[in-house]
Amino acid sequence: MPTVLLLLLGLPGLLVAGPGLTIYNRNFAVVRDIVPIELTTGLNAVAYDGATYHLEPDSVVLRNPRDGQPLNILEQNYRNDPVTQELLLSIFEGKTIDFFIREPTKPDRTVPGKIIRSGYVAHGGQAMQRYGNQYAMTQMAMANPGYGGAGQPIIEMDGTIRFGLPGQPVFPSLGDETILKPQLNWKIEAAKASKFDAELSYITGGMSWEASYNVVAPEKGDLLDIVGWVTLDNQSGRDFAEAKIQLMAGDVNKLPPQGAAGNIGDRHSRARQMPAPASEPAVTQQAFDEYHLYTLERKTTLRDRETKQVEFVRATGVASDILYVYDGVMIDWNQFWRSDTRYRRTNEEFGSQSQSKVAVMREFKNTKTNKLGIPLPAGRVRFYRRDADGTLQFTGENRIDHTPAEETVRIYTGDSFDLVGERKRTAFKVDTSNNWARESFEITLRNRKKEPVEIRVVEHLFRWTNWEITEKSDTFLELKSDEIEFRVALKPGEERKVTYSVYYSW
Repeated sequence: MPTVLLLLLGLPGLLVAGPGLTIYNRNFAVVRDIVPIELTTGLNAVAYDGATYHLEPDSVVLRNPRDGQPLNILEQNYRNDPVTQELLLSIFEGKTIDFFIREPTKPDRTVPGKIIRSGYVAHGGQAMQRYGNQYAMTQMAMANPGYGGAGQPIIEMDGTIRFGLPGQPVFPSLGDETILKPQLNWKIEAAKASKFDAELSYITGGMSWEASYNVVAPEKGDLLDIVGWVTLDNQSGRDFAEAKIQLMAGDVNKLPPQGAAGNIGDRHSRARQMPAPASEPAVTQQAFDEYHLYTLERKTTLRDRETKQVEFVRATGVASDILYVYDGVMIDWNQFWRSDTRYRRTNEEFGSQSQSKVAVMREFKNTKTNKLGIPLPAGRVRFYRRDADGTLQFTGENRIDHTPAEETVRIYTGDSFDLVGERKRTAFKVDTSNNWARESFEITLRNRKKEPVEIRVVEHLFRWTNWEITEKSDTFLELKSDEIEFRVALKPGEERKVTYSVYYSW
């Protein structure tokens, strides 16, 4: 388990009155709660019925906050079989109960029936994940009558056997072994009597959060208004009333359950009107270990199956730039990725295909001088621009990764309608005996806009690590060891060509 989780589970002083949550953006959370405990000398039974449906039992920590030490727990049990009609049928297997029958043409009546088989399959999704696909398939077959499984009840009535329930079952009172919600039970050995509020912490699945950003540009100019939201999603099976909620941003390593199918996918939230500025920030952040911890300033209630959104960043007048990038090469990596390097070095088709779209990129600096300067968690970014009537028009969206303060954010928002690029190879020669290759390219750029633009032409030198640009029409920047960039200014209606030749040796 990562250090960050151990700290959150065991650090003294973290728990405050009421439940606390630290939600991670990978479909799990750390839950902290208070369990009132009154112990007598000897063996004690303690129950807690506030557990979630996706609790990881081996992550539970229960301790006395007076000395910070774990209690002398002899046994811990996690029950996740809340009472249902199917469960009660299984409890009363072999017994006779009443069934309430209502039919359109007959008076309502109650008839007795003996439950020969309930059809209840006890093991759920958690057990299936823990024990793998073969176990899951067996359990599904048991629950599916169409495949000869035991998922259909068998009831004996008036000396005859019938499959399926004859009506609504009417059960006697609940027994002591039934529960209404997931429950933790402990057997605790105490040397002396005591009464205190114990601290409980555990990891649970079924909870996640995601950041999203709405970015608005004016009709003219590139000063942006940015509002960031966090969307909390609770699918844990439990309500958290007036909880202290924290959000952990960063790539925390977490092992999935055996056989698990993966995390819940991206959740979409609607674009919304920006609310009035709050008098105080709703969310504050701080560095924690190798990650960033965001804290909701107000306690909030997060109900089961609820999606809640909270504003966490608001900035006005953020300076930005629009970049136009022509990355014309198209490589079918399904064809070439398994090829050895010699094949790519000498194959004439490699890198010869191209496309004509010029990408539009929005760029801004995440700095205090630019009205930001806070760690931005990964999330979806939506761009809007006001038209001549002041109406917001959607102009593109993309995602950003976790972005530290003082870094630059660059986001692809779409392709330009009025800018066109063409890329073609004009020469290629390879000498396998002397271990060299040479190729030349011509890139044509056309600006159909009514204003001047600069297009950044990106070229990839994928053939080999040793290369040299022997001829060029324009100066270039070396972005990476295998990537160069030409910056080409074009007037309205202008067309320009960029040419270069590259020599590879190995």
